[in-house]
Amino acid sequence: MAAKALRFTILTASRTSEVLEMKWPEVDFDAELWTVPAERMKGGKAHRVPLTDEMLAILEPLRALQSEYVFEGQKRHRPLSNMSMLMLLRRMSADGFTVHGFRSSFRDWAAEVANAPREVAEAALAHQVGSDVERAYARSDLLERRRALASEWASHLEASKPSLLGANS
Repeated sequence: MAAKALRFTILTASRTSEVLEMKWPEVDFDAELWTVPAERMKGGKAHRVPLTDEMLAILEPLRALQSEYVFEGQKRHRPLSNMSMLMLLRRMSADGFTVHGFRSSFRDWAAEVANAPREVAEAALAHQVGSDVERAYARSDLLERRRALASEWASHLEASKPSLLGANS
């Protein structure tokens, strides 16, 4: 389960706690959308995460477990431990890697490889951009642009990191 959670975390560029505490009512399979509630977001505002085919392929089989949490831990109806993904990285001998570091990798990739506009990359990470006045006028969360960026990120990862993101993880 830790491998699935890690893969999902990397693909979504989400924070560990957001993924580990993820519950099924937050996932809309028809809209291909995960909505992280405001109370779980660092910025205190709900965050919509577009789900790519790769992300949905992780989630679909987990539905059958009928747990409250998407990534259930060893104790029934409890989330994975916040150390589970880090311990997996250690078992993989991924020295120098941290789970949170993949968010930084996403941001660097978005700027340097994908050439994504700053506001799109920052919105994908649920970061606030601009002054209070700018944010008052920029009401869109750029969902469809972030969906395209997430798909591009998934393709990049699938091509370059099969040991971390391969289907058998």
